[in-house]
Amino acid sequence: MRRAELLNCTWADIDFDAQTIEINHKENTRDTWKWFIKDSDHRTLPLTEEIVQMLVDHQARQPEGHPYVFVPPARYDYIQNVLRPKGKWTLSDSRLKVVNNIKRSFDKILRKGGIKTGTFHDIRRTAISMWFANGMSEYDIMTLAVHASFATTHKFYLAVADNLVHRARVATAQGLRQKLVHFGAHPIFDHQQEKTSSRNCLPQNNLSNGQGRI
Repeated sequence: MRRAELLNCTWADIDFDAQTIEINHKENTRDTWKWFIKDSDHRTLPLTEEIVQMLVDHQARQPEGHPYVFVPPARYDYIQNVLRPKGKWTLSDSRLKVVNNIKRSFDKILRKGGIKTGTFHDIRRTAISMWFANGMSEYDIMTLAVHASFATTHKFYLAVADNLVHRARVATAQGLRQKLVHFGAHPIFDHQQEKTSSRNCLPQNNLSNGQGRI
């Protein structure tokens, strides 16, 4: 989710039983302000059990009459009682000014986690990269992330693919080292052992595309 999507999320958008969160436009009402989603009218995203429990605990601490999940009550009251009545709350504000000093608060969280640099948007990038790393398709990720261009989604795929290649290289190197240690202790260069080794190997025509994938 993008920052503005999170900050304009209301409790009505969360389905605790289904463990999902809906990203919807908001209209001007007595309790909510107008806000439009970037690039899409609506989408549904999954929540993990851990996040659902965090939200349940968070909701229990919130006072009545505050519909926004991540807008502090004092800030919500100021927007509702001061800015909106005076006509000082605009559509642009609903995207950029919902919460003051969010970067300062986020930087404090990074320091607590021992992270030197980072941006709020890195959370979204991390989630997309994790989806790729766990086998989701580019089309599905493009749909969930609401990328306007397939090229944007593909950049994440290439970054994860590069990492997979690196991990495969490390795994191969570790496997070879283990084999070399074994061969060093038990030489296989006699005629009989060479026959045995060849019988234990798959013939080349059994390898998919000649790339070793079965």
